[in-house]
Amino acid sequence: MSLDNPLSMFDVQGKVALITGASGAFGAVAARCLSGAGCKVVLAAGNAEAMSEVAGTCTGEVHQIQGRPDSEAAVEAMVAETVEAFGALDILVVASGMNKVAMIEDMAPETFEGVMDANVTQSWLLARAASKQMKAQGQGGKIVFVSSARGLLGHPAGYTAYCASKAAVDGVTKALGCELGPTGITVNAIAPTVFRSPLTAWMFEDTEKAKAVREGFLSRVPKGRLGEPEDLAGPLLFLSSAASDFYTGHILYADGGYTAG
Repeated sequence: MSLDNPLSMFDVQGKVALITGASGAFGAVAARCLSGAGCKVVLAAGNAEAMSEVAGTCTGEVHQIQGRPDSEAAVEAMVAETVEAFGALDILVVASGMNKVAMIEDMAPETFEGVMDANVTQSWLLARAASKQMKAQGQGGKIVFVSSARGLLGHPAGYTAYCASKAAVDGVTKALGCELGPTGITVNAIAPTVFRSPLTAWMFEDTEKAKAVREGFLSRVPKGRLGEPEDLAGPLLFLSSAASDFYTGHILYADGGYTAG
């Protein structure tokens, strides 16, 4: 790595990346970004049809795994299949997760537990399996979680499970950043605010309801707009490459300044 050629710091050519939740909005961004940058990508998702569509947008070598990281056995199998397909695991992007919105009196305990499991426990299991493989390879590695601005801020409309889960992801990120730092494995998280996806498409529409919600939200975003998928690609490439070798345990807010104000 040389400052005479600073772009080389972002070179991930030939690296192997496992992306969970690859059929979702962030997973699709990660797949296109890392494959376009020269990574061999392994996509994992429960929705095989949607995952295949994402795979069709990728360049280079792509391997698909139908399944969710919902158990220790499933996660270990994903890592093993990644190594079988491409010989190594250099980058883990945990884009899988879920949200269930309900006011506290209407939220069943099993719903709360389900969100915590999908967002926290499964992220921990993936990091556990991936870090074991990365340690065995002896070349360090990159682990990138997906957090949210809601890990830092509350929300008045039934987000107790989601906010708690993302705050826990932030805690796991910081703890593992400290624990794995000596091994050369970095652990960081990207924390977006609202960005364009199938779930948020209605907020971008030209309707009175969308305008009202959007204007209320934008009043707190210094950049004055909602996020686009491309806004997440730059931070991801940074955290997946040698450019971020001295960054670990960090929560990178991709939020247009929302959490700064």
